Amino acid sequence: MEQNWGVIMPEKESKDVKVQIMGAGAIGSLFGALIQLSGFSVHYVARGRQLEALKENGLTITGLIEGHLRVDVSNRPEEADLTIVAVKAYDTEGAAKMLSEVDCGITFTIQNGIGNVEILSKYLERVVGGVTTYGANLVGPGIVNYAGKGVVYAGNDGYASEEAKFVKRVLEKGFNCELVDDISFRIWSKAIVNAAINPLTAICRVRNGKIVEVEELWSIAKAVVKEGVEVLKKIGLPETDFIEMVRDVATKTSKNRSSMLQDVENGKKTEIDFINGEIVRRAEELGLEAPTNKILLKLVKGVEKAYGIIE
Repeated sequence: MEQNWGVIMPEKESKDVKVQIMGAGAIGSLFGALIQLSGFSVHYVARGRQLEALKENGLTITGLIEGHLRVDVSNRPEEADLTIVAVKAYDTEGAAKMLSEVDCGITFTIQNGIGNVEILSKYLERVVGGVTTYGANLVGPGIVNYAGKGVVYAGNDGYASEEAKFVKRVLEKGFNCELVDDISFRIWSKAIVNAAINPLTAICRVRNGKIVEVEELWSIAKAVVKEGVEVLKKIGLPETDFIEMVRDVATKTSKNRSSMLQDVENGKKTEIDFINGEIVRRAEELGLEAPTNKILLKLVKGVEKAYGIIE
């Protein structure tokens, strides 16, 4: 049932913990809002029209909840107890360098793609990997649509660090958050699903459900998955039924427009290099081939160039 909270006032008891959102786009704004509603002090780092809208008007939330939050926002990171990184994967290195200039506390990534934890760890000490299936869309500057509840996975490989436990304590009031000891597998799992769905939706300009409904698209998606699984096996991560996972995600989100489709439609650079591109790169390093992923990588890059998104 939709809740209409008007001007939302957060709880008070957690105000001594400061959380920072590095990248207040769609998913970053949603996380910031739900964390703020849980009673924590939140600083948002944004840029462009989003920065100006948040400064002038605050953050409006639509969808599963309705309301408005007054927010603390700037274009630079500050000191914090926990920084949640939600920038696009191609901005990770720049964000990491900025964060290294302040005491940003524990760094928790909820980004798409492969390699973000490694990039952040080059510049920062206390990095926790993460994956989320929560759904969010930017309706316009300063307006985020809470499109779907999901799960947040936080953790490490082989153990759950004290930093990961702190992340869970912060998030569990506003999210379904699970502590895991196999975060690389979770990150790769999401990347393989995204690799099968996102580029096809962006190239064909279709919603997620068409990937399963259209036989030709489904055959390509399955080939993408099989190549990703071969890489996964080679690097020693466990297997699962990724084809059924893709079918399930595409079916449950059948009406959604993938983030990559939205990026292309909005004239923005995609994260293809960190999804299919990373599968191709890892495959080549391991002496494997990933021809379907390579074709999709080239096609999306071609779309970006043809539309003047990249040079």
